[in-house]
Amino acid sequence: MKTIIIIQARMGSSRLSGKILKPLGAADSLTYVTERCRKIAGIAEIIVATSTLPQDDAVEAWCIAHHIAYYRGSEDDVLDRYIQCAKPYNPDYIMRVTSDCPFVDYELASEMVALMQAQRVDIIDLASDLPRGLAVEIISHKALQYIDQHGREQRHREHVTYYAYEYKEQFTRVAYTAPSNRHYPELRITLDTAEDYALLCNIADHFSAIDVSSSDVIQYLLAHPEVAGLNAHIEQKPVT
Repeated sequence: MKTIIIIQARMGSSRLSGKILKPLGAADSLTYVTERCRKIAGIAEIIVATSTLPQDDAVEAWCIAHHIAYYRGSEDDVLDRYIQCAKPYNPDYIMRVTSDCPFVDYELASEMVALMQAQRVDIIDLASDLPRGLAVEIISHKALQYIDQHGREQRHREHVTYYAYEYKEQFTRVAYTAPSNRHYPELRITLDTAEDYALLCNIADHFSAIDVSSSDVIQYLLAHPEVAGLNAHIEQKPVT
C-alpha cells in the first residue's frame, strides 16, 4: 500500500497573511509541519501543494531550500490541486495535511495509516473530538478521483474531502478512535489568527524539540490555562 502526504499550503490568508512561514521556535510553521510529517510511519512521499499565485513563489522557494517536493496548482480549486499533485505518484492512499497545523499529531497519523493498511477502505472517520489542529485525513486515491468527478459545489472543491462526509453512503469507511488523552476539543492548536500564533509561539518556546508529542502539548495547555486562553475565543470559519 503506497501512501503519500499532500500538505496544502499558501501564503494568502484573510486572518493572518503569510502565516505558514512565520517564525516558530527556531524554525517556521511549515518546517514544523513537514518535520512532524516525516515521523509518520508508512509514508512513501511528502509533497507541498501550493498555488500558482505570485505570492506563493515564497512557498516554492522554501520547498527548494528544504529539499521538499512541491506542486503548484489552482488557488481556489484545492481538490483539483490534490488530484493533479497526486498523479505522478500513483498512490493507493493520500493523507491530507494542512499547513496551518504545526503540531499535527504524527503518532495518531501513524496509527491511522496502520488501520488503513489493515482495512483498505475508502476513508477513515475520526470518531473522536480532538483539539483543532492535530488531525489528518486519509482517503484512497480512487475515492478522491470519484469526488473530483462528482463534487461540483464550491465547498467540495475548496475542502477536498467534504463530499465524502456529505455523502457517506457512497464510500466504504472505518472509524478510528483516538486515545482518551487526546479528547480535548476545547483546545485550539492551529494557526489562523494572531491569537493562535501567540499560543503556538508559547508552545514552541516551551518545548525545544519540533517532534514533541501532541499529548505533551495538550497536557502543557491543560496545566497552563492562561496560555490555552489566548485563543479560546476564536471561532472557526464555517463551511459555505
